[in-house]
Amino acid sequence: MSRMMIIPVTIATAAAICVAALGATVTDLGPWYQALAKPDWNPPDVVFPMGWTAIYALITVAGITAWRAAPTNAAAEWVIGLFALNGFLNITWSILFFRFQRPDWAFFEVTLLWLSILVMIFYCGRFSKGAALLLVPYLGWVSFAAALNWAVVQLNAPFG
Repeated sequence: MSRMMIIPVTIATAAAICVAALGATVTDLGPWYQALAKPDWNPPDVVFPMGWTAIYALITVAGITAWRAAPTNAAAEWVIGLFALNGFLNITWSILFFRFQRPDWAFFEVTLLWLSILVMIFYCGRFSKGAALLLVPYLGWVSFAAALNWAVVQLNAPFG
């Protein structure tokens, strides 16, 4: 790796680790979560950290790839901004679902998260097809999570 890339790669990796750590910190699989009715197709709890680890690795590589491929400084700043917004929305979902114990609010928020991924795919895809493709599994993962979130709302509502 060139010396010029060490700082951006380090920053992107640190940012992904921070988002993952914050999300993990606010995720409480204690009695409230265990008591929720979940659909039959809900995967075992162990699947989620494994899946998120792979997804965060792909997000990190996608962000670095898109940032490097950005044709202008302004485009590179947009990449950083879109990925930062997405990280914020990612953490916000966990806070709403697990800390506030409001899967209903989290479902509405996950639509914003999903849209932010779609925007990242289209924006980054304009100058880096590779970065866009690396984000497709994330869109699929969040689509599945949104469907699961909706099922939890339907099986357990009302909340609050």
